[in-house]
Amino acid sequence: MTRTEITPDYSVAPQIGAGDVAEIKALGFRSIMCNRPDGESFGQPEVAGVRAEAERLGLAFAFVPVVSGAMTLDDVEDFRAALADLPTPVLAYCRSGARCRNLWMLAQG
Repeated sequence: MTRTEITPDYSVAPQIGAGDVAEIKALGFRSIMCNRPDGESFGQPEVAGVRAEAERLGLAFAFVPVVSGAMTLDDVEDFRAALADLPTPVLAYCRSGARCRNLWMLAQG
C-alpha cells in the first residue's frame, strides 16, 4: 500500500481494499476515512467491505464521499467534522489520494 504523510496525524492513500486494513493497523493508524463515493469506477472495492474490516480490527471509520472535480464547501465542512471526531493518526483514501489531500488543505483555512 502506498501512502503519503501530510502530517504525523494525517496521511493519504490511493484506493484501498479490505485486504489492506490489517497493514494499515500495523502501521499504527487508528482511523480510516474514505472520500470516494461507491461506484465511481468499475471494480472499485465498496466502502462497506473496507468499513467492516476496519471496525472488526478495532479501527474507527468515516465515510465522507466527495465527487471528483465537484468538491463543495459542504464537503469540506463534512470532512473537517469527521476528522475532528476520528482518533489519530488517520489514513484517508480516494482514487489517487489527491482528493484527500485537497480536502485537508481546504479544511485548514
